[in-house]
Amino acid sequence: MINTVADKIRPRVIGAIVATGLMSFCGVIVETAMNITFPTLMREFNITTNEVQWLTTLYLLVVASMVPLSATLKRRFRTRSLFLVAITLFIIGIILDGIAPSFAVLLLGRGIQGLGTGVALPLMFNIILEQVPRSKVGTMMGVGTLITGVAPAIGPTFGGLIVSTLNWRYIFAILLPLLIFALILGLFCIEQKQAPEPANIDAPSVVTIVITFCGLIYGLSNIGNVAFASWPVAGVMAVGVIALLVFVWRSHQLEHPLIRLGLFKQPLFTISLLSFACLQIIALALSFVLPNYIQLVNGNTALLAGLVVLPGAAIGAIMAPIGGRLLDHNGPKLPLRLGSIISLVGVGGMLLSATGLTNSRIVVLYILVMIGIGISMGNLMTTGLQQIASTTQTDGNAIFNTAQQFTAAVGTSMASALVAAGQSSAHNLAHGTVLGTTHALLAVVIIALVEILLVWLLTARVRRHQ
Repeated sequence: MINTVADKIRPRVIGAIVATGLMSFCGVIVETAMNITFPTLMREFNITTNEVQWLTTLYLLVVASMVPLSATLKRRFRTRSLFLVAITLFIIGIILDGIAPSFAVLLLGRGIQGLGTGVALPLMFNIILEQVPRSKVGTMMGVGTLITGVAPAIGPTFGGLIVSTLNWRYIFAILLPLLIFALILGLFCIEQKQAPEPANIDAPSVVTIVITFCGLIYGLSNIGNVAFASWPVAGVMAVGVIALLVFVWRSHQLEHPLIRLGLFKQPLFTISLLSFACLQIIALALSFVLPNYIQLVNGNTALLAGLVVLPGAAIGAIMAPIGGRLLDHNGPKLPLRLGSIISLVGVGGMLLSATGLTNSRIVVLYILVMIGIGISMGNLMTTGLQQIASTTQTDGNAIFNTAQQFTAAVGTSMASALVAAGQSSAHNLAHGTVLGTTHALLAVVIIALVEILLVWLLTARVRRHQ
């Protein structure tokens, strides 16, 4: 097929995607790099494990609470204004953390970064959906997934290198020039495709959605630390569920709700979202399980653990635009089914060799898993959003990004709880970690089987629909 002018992506659009993508990249890389610094921060600020984990928990809470607002903010304000607010907040948070004299200031900086990331995260995909020709949307969604997907690939290694050779504060200092470059690029390249329109932000909806994610994510993050039938877990999760029910009820009363929940009535959109959620849970569960196994069972350092999982995560990120190109040229059936099968083979291999996962075996099997996820993840989002009207794609994008943040907490909490249960049932830490890892991998394989069934159903129904 001969490319026409209408099929070409304008340089300013590419620049806008890179600018918004770089900010999302910085948000993810700080999150994953900081996990490596926890032992150092505990010594420097004289804090406990439960206290230091708030650096991640608070960040996830703020991001997950902000992302659902993105559809309404996108309709009400100019895209460039939203980008400027987001990146300014993130830069302020980065500077605060870089000079933090106490843990409280460090935590404040992470919260401010969460505000910036929560506003910026959906912007890149909104720009792609609005300004990229339909024939190239799959490829560019893959590029967007690559930009944000490469961050968790290099984050642990980046954090380990910085802590080993310099000081943890350089994690923030090194990212500052990238953010300034993104700011300048965004000022020149971000354009307004659609005129802003009046859009009221319903205060009760905001309050209930914040309570929902605070309750659910906080409760999930405490699984494995305290008993499930306790206030920090079951109690706060019950509050989150009640708030969610109130949010759903409130949304049905409004002509213009915060999130258009009616999109869930579209079966193909919902199936795509569920499959996307399964892959996110798998990815985050493995990102917790494997580094712990490498350190506690194989007896290696945190830096080496980061290096072992680096090839798989990097290759998986690189596969995202390749998968998007397959979708653009062949439709969703080939990349989605192929990705699901490859992922299942990888996690199945891990489960079968869970008692003897050498580092070399982890490298090979993790590469397989991440190739499958790389091919599928962005394409599931693209396929789901293509099944709804263009006027509701901003809302659909907000739902996908919200699900991504929430299922990240689900995957991590599920894996940590299963590993912790295995460790507590054995006298030897290494043996307990093997036992817990086996249970976690079994859960991952079950989720992968559910995902492959969803993909088969999705691609069959998309084909009939077309």
